[in-house]
Amino acid sequence: MTLRDVFEAISGQPALLFLLLMAVPTGAFLVNLWSGDTADAIWKWRYVYSALVYLACIPGMFAVTLNIYLFLFERQSIWDMNLALQVLPILTMTATLMIIRRKLPLNYIPGFGKLSSFLTLIAAVIGLLWIVDRTRIYAISYIPFSYVVIGFVALLLLIRYAWTRLF
Repeated sequence: MTLRDVFEAISGQPALLFLLLMAVPTGAFLVNLWSGDTADAIWKWRYVYSALVYLACIPGMFAVTLNIYLFLFERQSIWDMNLALQVLPILTMTATLMIIRRKLPLNYIPGFGKLSSFLTLIAAVIGLLWIVDRTRIYAISYIPFSYVVIGFVALLLLIRYAWTRLF
């Protein structure tokens, strides 16, 4: 089974995907209602908030990465975009984070810093792959080669920094 087969199977049942993705912000809204207003009561729910953040951010970050890949490397047209797989997880992630942020600052949620470091790592790797994909050895450029090497090293340092913050 390929990733394309999985996407086609999920696209065949968009109502199920919609229900699963909408359950996360709905759960965040319900936890906001049930957690109370005191700081001690909210603090007890932080691991539930952490689970909701991960449930929302993992598909959302995957969708962002998939969109970047499809638009930069595959040259997909925006008119061919699959809304259920490419847009809905991003909207779910955004809505969930906004709902949770109303009740509890995101830096108090366990593991949230790891997600941002992971996203930084993904962005740096995609940037590096895009540069490698677009670079032609025989190309004549107005940019001095030393700038290219400095940019490459900077991206590697960014990847290393994100990796150390991740673990």
